[in-house]
Amino acid sequence: MQDRSSYPTKRIVNGGSRVLQCSAGTKFSMLDASTLPTSLNSDAVLNTLTHSTPETTTHGFNLNDFATKLVLADLDPATAKLAIGFLGPFLSAFGFLFILRIVMSWYPKLPVGKFPYVIAYAPTEPLLIPTRKVIPPLAGVDVTPVVWFGLVSFLNEILVGPQGLLVLLSQQVN
Repeated sequence: MQDRSSYPTKRIVNGGSRVLQCSAGTKFSMLDASTLPTSLNSDAVLNTLTHSTPETTTHGFNLNDFATKLVLADLDPATAKLAIGFLGPFLSAFGFLFILRIVMSWYPKLPVGKFPYVIAYAPTEPLLIPTRKVIPPLAGVDVTPVVWFGLVSFLNEILVGPQGLLVLLSQQVN
């Protein structure tokens, strides 16, 4: 059995970089390691991207600007600490609200429009409505608050946990 694509590609070698061109005409540049600067930082990558990609616009969208914004998404430690300061409490609060929603789902006759219950109901319901369309209740039990609690807990751990991405970025030395 052959493992060939119906869309052929061409390999073009120019000095230190190699270019792959697909049949649609899109060119992808692969840089040789010898042409990269010795210390790889976001400015060097941005400079390389700016010089190696042609000015391309599609429906008013500049791809060079997109590449620039993508590279500039590299957070400095101060911005990462600021993001931790906002995201940590926000994700923890939403996790707690979803725990309350799990408990509230055990009592379907609760007046969710009244004061103590509306605190957990109002912020979480806009997330749960579309999720219920994807994951319907199983045997009459609404599992969407459990799904969202898992997602929020996962995001909390990945971003602001002890080994989270933002925590590691905030400890980065420039």
